[in-house]
Amino acid sequence: MPDQSLKVSIITPTYNRADFLPVAIESVQAQSFPDWEMLIVDDGSTDNTAELVNRYSAQDSRIRYFQQPNQGQSVARNHALGEARGEFICFLDSDNAWLPDKLEKQLAVFQQEPDVDIVYGDCITINEQGDEISRANMKRHSGRITLHLLKDNCVSMNTTMIRRRCFDEMGGFDEGDRLAEDYELWLRFSTRFRFHYIPEYLAYYRVMENQLSSDKQARFQANEAILTEFRARFPGVLSRKAFDAGFAHFYTRKARYLASTGQRGQALKTLSTALGYRPFYRVPWRALLAVLLKKRGH
Repeated sequence: MPDQSLKVSIITPTYNRADFLPVAIESVQAQSFPDWEMLIVDDGSTDNTAELVNRYSAQDSRIRYFQQPNQGQSVARNHALGEARGEFICFLDSDNAWLPDKLEKQLAVFQQEPDVDIVYGDCITINEQGDEISRANMKRHSGRITLHLLKDNCVSMNTTMIRRRCFDEMGGFDEGDRLAEDYELWLRFSTRFRFHYIPEYLAYYRVMENQLSSDKQARFQANEAILTEFRARFPGVLSRKAFDAGFAHFYTRKARYLASTGQRGQALKTLSTALGYRPFYRVPWRALLAVLLKKRGH
């Protein structure tokens, strides 16, 4: 059992999610580690979120409720960071939930690995009704993970636990980004801090049709802008060769998505961009072959 003197601040931005918020709150209340505070920031909801949260906070003083005009999740999360009192910070979106031993498992890692700054794990994907869809997760990584992050965002936000000092030293979320704010944060943190991946399920991730993150093409565009800005801001964090490899992998992944949605011309153009970074890298050449063969019906 982790040291019970440790306090965890859990940040939950919410906007018109009163139908799902009780599941999120109760999954926090069910944690085996009890020394936490939950900061719920209402980003201008027009449903009965205020009444709902006030009922919970009246019965549990660990739940704190804040309201703001609708400004986006990044602003809401930064608002909560300014109010948080914990040594460790966690994020839980209002339509997701945690497994009961999530906090306990992560705090144990911090005790065993004092040089670790961010601990994260895997998710169980559920549908809007809460039924399990999948337990498949992407490949995740530990240590200095900048190169891995260039290829794809391997950090599952709802499973993270982060030392508060990381935010004190490098700031919070980019408030101008409403689509991939967590990706920019992990890239920035990866330049200084060490990540640790636990190969265990820590959270439930709910998939719904109206989620902002469901627009994959828009996410690729947002991620591309983030990667370009990151490279310009932190040019010395990796060698030029490593940066080029990461960008080549990213554009190859984007091209595969474009090809899968029938945008063959854009896929080929994107693969050309990938090859421009690493002309002799096998990954984009394999993708190019796959796109060409698919066109021919093989």
